Amino acid sequence: MSTVASIPQRGDAVLTNLQLVDGLTPQPREGLALVIREGVIEAIVPAVDATSTAIDLDGAFVMPGLVNMHTHFSLSLPGPGGDAVSGLGPAELALYMADGARRTLLSGVTTVRCVAEKGGADFALRRAVEAGHVAGPRIFTAGRALCCTGGHGHDADDTIECDGADAMTRGVRSQIALGADLIKLMISGGIAGEHEQITTPQLTRAQMAAAIETAHAWGRKVTAHAGPSPVIAEAVELGLDCVEHGYELTPEVARLMAERHVSLVPTLVVTRAQAFFDDLGIPPWMQERSLLAGPRHLESFRHAVEAGVDILLGSDMPPFWDFEGTSAVVRELEHMQAGGLPASAVLTAATAAPARWLDVDDRLGTLAPGRFADLIAMPDDPTAHVSALRGIDFVMKGGVVVRDDRVGR
Repeated sequence: MSTVASIPQRGDAVLTNLQLVDGLTPQPREGLALVIREGVIEAIVPAVDATSTAIDLDGAFVMPGLVNMHTHFSLSLPGPGGDAVSGLGPAELALYMADGARRTLLSGVTTVRCVAEKGGADFALRRAVEAGHVAGPRIFTAGRALCCTGGHGHDADDTIECDGADAMTRGVRSQIALGADLIKLMISGGIAGEHEQITTPQLTRAQMAAAIETAHAWGRKVTAHAGPSPVIAEAVELGLDCVEHGYELTPEVARLMAERHVSLVPTLVVTRAQAFFDDLGIPPWMQERSLLAGPRHLESFRHAVEAGVDILLGSDMPPFWDFEGTSAVVRELEHMQAGGLPASAVLTAATAAPARWLDVDDRLGTLAPGRFADLIAMPDDPTAHVSALRGIDFVMKGGVVVRDDRVGR
């Protein structure tokens, strides 16, 4: 009896008959083949040199796999849907998150940054994916986010309440000790907190400074859930590396972010998510707060684009969620293009720019020799319009084909 192997993490392959969107050149390139060895792109060669066993992609457009920088595999929002997740025991939660990781990978997201997960299950999930026990994307995680007592997200096990600078310092170190790749702070209110407003400041200057200084001393970047401009400006001045949402940026604060090289993960879809809220039974107060914030949120995004802020893809919603005729992650990309970011810049925000923020751009985010063979394919040209990503029908991670809808056509 032969041994049943774990899920392979590295494979060999040759891909041909494709149009390459490598993230390095502005236009798709034809007449090439990708040679993949042990999960890494070994060479890009003329298609005529491809072997007879090459995978023929039928002229598809091939680009790097998506990198979603705002993911919660254990998300539980107010309402019946979220209550069901909150009620899961540790073992059930781990299995639930593993299923979300699998579905995320199949949706074309080959790398995620988790920005608040429950009970340390994200670290176990990361190990399980790396060991080939479950299918999923590459995972970078903040562990549990840090908030003040009663602050944003305080009522779930994906945050730690920390009051005072010393508590913030301990909170940062506690997540790094578990293996956190970055630190997440809740510095203002948000959409999902019933007893707060988006504009509610929640951390003192001393708390933010302690957390940021400690994280940087340990070589970790810091991102922050944040809505109002005054709070964001203060955190940026203290050395913050990234802003999540940024619901109410002003042109001045956007320029400050650009000057300090602070990135923005806009999550535009979360203020345009009526159908998602209905699916989960989200209460009226949260739906109203979210949808009413939509116009100002879009204005904020446009300020960031005009200022030249580094924009990164993040859906907040589960990336794979069936939403408005596509997945939540593709819908987010469409909102980004509709909000004024050209298609080429949207693709960069979904691939190369996140890889740079994560300090792994020598391995991820573009398709070139030496990079992981994490890629997606689709019939139409995403450089013309990102809606082409609605047609993703081929996903590869580490040289292993994990989805191929073309089989049997």
